[in-house]
Amino acid sequence: MAAVDSFQFLYREISRSCNSYFETLALVGALYTASRALMLLRDCCTLVRVHFLPRIIPCKKLTQRYGDWAVIYGASEPVAKAYTEELARHGISIIFVTQEHTSVRDTAASLSQSYGVETIVVLADFSLDQAASKAIKEAMRGKDIGFVVNCVDESLSSPQSLIEMPEQSLLDLVNKNVAVATLMTRLVLPGMVDRSRGAVVNISSGSCCRPLPGRVTLTALTGYLDHFSRALHLEYSGRGIFVQSLIPFQIASSEEGWFVPKPDVYARHAISTLGVSNRTTGYWPHTLQYGLMRCIPEWIWVLGSRVLISSS
Repeated sequence: MAAVDSFQFLYREISRSCNSYFETLALVGALYTASRALMLLRDCCTLVRVHFLPRIIPCKKLTQRYGDWAVIYGASEPVAKAYTEELARHGISIIFVTQEHTSVRDTAASLSQSYGVETIVVLADFSLDQAASKAIKEAMRGKDIGFVVNCVDESLSSPQSLIEMPEQSLLDLVNKNVAVATLMTRLVLPGMVDRSRGAVVNISSGSCCRPLPGRVTLTALTGYLDHFSRALHLEYSGRGIFVQSLIPFQIASSEEGWFVPKPDVYARHAISTLGVSNRTTGYWPHTLQYGLMRCIPEWIWVLGSRVLISSS
């Protein structure tokens, strides 16, 4: 009996001496819970502000906000093609810059017929260094260029080890997705700065957010476009230029779903975020995916990616 009384006495003494520590830990826990709740509330408000309010509240026409013409590079990609059609639907004329004339010729004719906008196709061989930019400058001369849209090559999405890629293919990919996209922006920016308005849209991929085994080039090249856009926005946002990094996740090539939209559905959502968010997935279910991805530790993400790649 004495042993039991001694234990209870010892327990009470220890509890009394540690009471201040328990209160401190409880306070820390309450503060942490409150901070997480505030972050969740902030993310929910951002989701509504970026993806829902612009589609409800009417705003100025895109031509009034940015300009009458758009320069598109990479329009042969399904997402960029859908984005271009959405611009044309808003009455914006299009200058297509391509290395393959046949890939966008039918698209240009279709947009002119469907929406009554002007379209110009510029054939540019960027392997000729600065010679390609002359034709682009000539096409832009005297026009109110309000947009430049660059889109990453979607062929990068197929798994392939870096050492399996031919050297020339690797150089072509870097040139197309890094050098040319940067050059296109450089060609259009001076006119936008003079007019103090314009929008630069770089469409990369959600793959830039986390490393993916087997997709080194995709992660690296989309990461460049993403960081290039964010840095450019910081440099030119004060001069009336809005630079947006679009980082979509999976886009449907055949069957669509709630998280896998068709290109035209994605483009309609993405264009409503223009002028609202300088870095966004462009589609609110993709934003939910991105939020979930941020909660997953990187080592679990990499392990899961390896399992999915090996099973595919």
